[in-house]
Amino acid sequence: MTPFALDLPPFRPRPPWLGAHLQTVRNALAKPAVPRVAAGSKALRLPVRDGTGDVLHATLDLPAEVREGLPLVLMAHGVSGSAESFYMRATAADLLPLGYRVLRLNLRGAGPSRIDCRRHYHAGRSGDLRDAIAALPAGLTAAGVVAVGFSLGGNTVLKLAGEQGADGPVVAAASVCAPIDMGATTRNLNRRANRPFQAYLLKGFKIEYVAPGAELTDELRAAVAAARSFAEFDATVSAPRNGAPDVESFYRENSSKHYLAGIRVPTLAIAAEDDPIVPFAPYRTVDWRALPAVVTAFTPGGGHVGHHGRNGIWYIEAIRRFLSAL
Repeated sequence: MTPFALDLPPFRPRPPWLGAHLQTVRNALAKPAVPRVAAGSKALRLPVRDGTGDVLHATLDLPAEVREGLPLVLMAHGVSGSAESFYMRATAADLLPLGYRVLRLNLRGAGPSRIDCRRHYHAGRSGDLRDAIAALPAGLTAAGVVAVGFSLGGNTVLKLAGEQGADGPVVAAASVCAPIDMGATTRNLNRRANRPFQAYLLKGFKIEYVAPGAELTDELRAAVAAARSFAEFDATVSAPRNGAPDVESFYRENSSKHYLAGIRVPTLAIAAEDDPIVPFAPYRTVDWRALPAVVTAFTPGGGHVGHHGRNGIWYIEAIRRFLSAL
């Protein structure tokens, strides 16, 4: 079986979570518990190599029985997320019994990484993932690394895979609802129907951005406080803080759609056509047939990092089948 014949069942939503919005907010409403199935977990500190002295915090989950020869699964979260986000823990809980070691990474400035980071993550900061992998003990990465990203982290993972090409530590990648066009996503979030999602995500992101540890000028702190949308935030904070001449240049430089053609390792791209946060239109502009290393799993429904199906979370099953086919 190859990674490109996953034979996935169709996604069928689990009542009462019907429709894009309920699929998207289900975890926030239901607050599901995730079983702690790891035989052991270790807290790791992984320095980045850009001269800032920033250090990423991560949790390494170990299975009861490690299957030799399996790659390490590294997970990257989305906006206002962390290693403790439900989708990270639920996916880890599914893979650990299969013998995988799972590294749940807190991106730069997220969760416990905040206190040890002067700078902050954004969707295109793929270098942080490279540095995190390089900082791991060699025994963990001897069989390679599979990078799995959710939402913003999905864009980061796809960008990393495209930059690396065939020669690097990442032997496979998977993304779930990645905003492959950052500009289109921020504009979509600013639509009237999506402003509640934007308000919720932006509030948490802004609190995180200025928390202790952040190195910001008074001007940037004022811009963070004043931003009323992600579009404003990126124009007044993200772009200038990351050296971009303007926000459109920042989006072009960091949107993974511009790096897809460079992907040479098996890659799974999962997305829902009804995603209210990440628009599906940019996925339609990509000629996926011209990307032989990439297999797509696009569904009419599922919302944003939802896919709550009748037999469990559909994207987790897709990731599991993808990994077993490598």
